[in-house]
Amino acid sequence: MQSSTHIKLINLLLLFLVLLDIGLSAICLLRPDLWVKLMHGIDFIDTLGVIRRMGGVWLAFVLFQLVALLFWQKYPILLVLVAGIRFTEIFSDWFYWYSAGQLTWFANFGLLIAPPSNIIFGIILITTYKKFSNRNFEKQ
Repeated sequence: MQSSTHIKLINLLLLFLVLLDIGLSAICLLRPDLWVKLMHGIDFIDTLGVIRRMGGVWLAFVLFQLVALLFWQKYPILLVLVAGIRFTEIFSDWFYWYSAGQLTWFANFGLLIAPPSNIIFGIILITTYKKFSNRNFEKQ
């Protein structure tokens, strides 16, 4: 794949991840009742604040992914950072899916597809890091 095409695709992937996590964090932090309705189809009860905690985690994802989007071409190691962040989610959604008492079709779809998607995203980012870090090393 040509480098300029590769750069565009990685930028699109990082932008997608930023927008995805903005959406997830916003719903969890600002409208946890909507999260419960979308994922479980029940009324909102979250006396432990777990949903807002998830929102805070995804807000951190936004921050790191946005930094990577803006600076990865100069600092390709940022792609490895984002890959690591994505890999932190590879088990949590399947545990959530398995443990939840009631899930909507939306939750079933999202929770089952997220782990393999995060693995693929991580592999793409690490592969790109290897390609671009070798290119930067050869230039020196």
